[in-house]
Amino acid sequence: MNRIRIAFFDIDGTLVDFNTRQISAKTLEALIRLRANRVKLCLATGRSPLALPHFSGIEFDAFLTFNGSYCYDSEQVLFSNPIPHEDILKLIENSAGINRPVCIATKNRLAANGTDNDLADYFGIAGLEVEVANDFNDLLQEEIYQVMMGCYESEYSSVMKDVHHAKIAAWWDRAVDIIPANGGKGIAIEKVLEHYHIAPEEAIAFGDGNNDIEMLNAVGTGIAMANASEQLKAVADNVCGHVSDDGIYYYCLQNGLI
Repeated sequence: MNRIRIAFFDIDGTLVDFNTRQISAKTLEALIRLRANRVKLCLATGRSPLALPHFSGIEFDAFLTFNGSYCYDSEQVLFSNPIPHEDILKLIENSAGINRPVCIATKNRLAANGTDNDLADYFGIAGLEVEVANDFNDLLQEEIYQVMMGCYESEYSSVMKDVHHAKIAAWWDRAVDIIPANGGKGIAIEKVLEHYHIAPEEAIAFGDGNNDIEMLNAVGTGIAMANASEQLKAVADNVCGHVSDDGIYYYCLQNGLI
């Protein structure tokens, strides 16, 4: 294995156990020890900047939010890739046609035009509540990086009808994130690696969902959690232990990263 200089981590199902909604002590220890070994740490998530967790004792170097549509570090924005306005309007129209509310995400707000059980439960994974916003229509004039909604796979074609510059990034079977068609965690990682002058071979990434496929393909070493989707495992270079069994910690220990 090349010397690893940077590590990318999905949050839900990777760093944070879906059941406990917490990071384990050993996973946190792995992050601390990686940082001590001068490995840059980056979160790569479908979450918004407003919904990022803070883990005691560790700071991350960069944040790839909205599935990579808005990336930044402590000093500057590294990559900004909003969804075109006309596609936002079409998505809202299509969703209304199947009686699905949507939540739009600007860099500072998560605002919905309604809610349902699927969307509420989706937000609950991150410990958030859906904000049904009176100023929803006003926010449509701002740059929107992601649309979130309760949605099953059978509804995908209805939601995306005549939408030309956006795509679905799903990691849960009851909801979707809709992101720019030319976006995703993979392109975001390319931008971040370029910014820090790090080669893909010097990067590692850990994930569990289908929205992590591009991420694992963008780095030299892509690791799927044991609890990952079969599609992600198929593209991974290796599979580590389950998130509830400290898979990241033991992988890093066994491979000399910590």
